[in-house]
Amino acid sequence: MFKLLVGLGNPGPEYEDTRHNAGWWWLDRVAADLRVTLHPERSYFGLVGRTQVQGQPLWLLKPTTYMNRSGQAVAALARFFKIAPHEILVAHDELDLPPGDARLKRGGGHAGHNGLRDIHAQLGSADHWRLRLGIGHPGVKAEVVHWVLRKPPQEQRQAIDAAIDRAAHALPLLLAGDVARATSLIHTTQPPRPKPPRPPQAPGSTPG
Repeated sequence: MFKLLVGLGNPGPEYEDTRHNAGWWWLDRVAADLRVTLHPERSYFGLVGRTQVQGQPLWLLKPTTYMNRSGQAVAALARFFKIAPHEILVAHDELDLPPGDARLKRGGGHAGHNGLRDIHAQLGSADHWRLRLGIGHPGVKAEVVHWVLRKPPQEQRQAIDAAIDRAAHALPLLLAGDVARATSLIHTTQPPRPKPPRPPQAPGSTPG
């Protein structure tokens, strides 16, 4: 189903642990799980790795341009290998979800996310899949830039890492085309609480 997995972020040690790099964190986890080493590729403006899943090639890409030029890398690789937008999954930070939440979505607007904006422009389409990793919102629009470029406190980072962990575990389902089960796993933030046992009924009683 997917031929290209992309994680969005900003290059440089000063941005490594900032909220805007949540997509990179997920791709690093996936690369480790798949035992794929990412190498710099100037032709594709990023760090690139390749493996095979069920006999089909799967590319991993971390654009090393700044966020607002992410589409340059995605479009270069996708066009060369003839990968259609619906065969691309882009992982990115999401202001509209709290830390610990993640959502899988196909298409939709960029909602002001500069990385998505450039990918849409460079591909000429928004018909790619998105893994939205919640980072929360500062509550004031004017603070958004500072928020995404800061490190989250420990409890928020742990929640984001938990969402990344769920999404990484769901990847084999996605690659097998089982979007429904993968979505169920990704969207679950907490396991359901078990129902309390029903009290024993007195002889001759009926359920209320």
